[in-house]
Amino acid sequence: MSAPVEAYITVSAILFFIGVVGVIVRRNPLIQLMSIELLFNSANLALVTFARSWANNDGHIFAFLVITVAAAEAAIGLAIVVIVFRKTTFVDVDEVATLKG
Repeated sequence: MSAPVEAYITVSAILFFIGVVGVIVRRNPLIQLMSIELLFNSANLALVTFARSWANNDGHIFAFLVITVAAAEAAIGLAIVVIVFRKTTFVDVDEVATLKG
């Protein structure tokens, strides 16, 4: 027995809302990166849910594509955070001007 599609979409919507709130409210770039990962994972859950309910594998392919983009985003984002953290001891998203030189 499987859970209904509405349950998966509800969980996906809750994850998406938590991710949006994390990106908007928090100023720490690591927490913002984790919130963006929540956004990607909620989209993956919705894609896989609809692909399974419609018996179509296209959603799974797009989910793998989103996972690859999320991995690249995490690697580049963490590299930028490390570069900024080497110059200052406190990393804040509003102070990105420290990258100028």
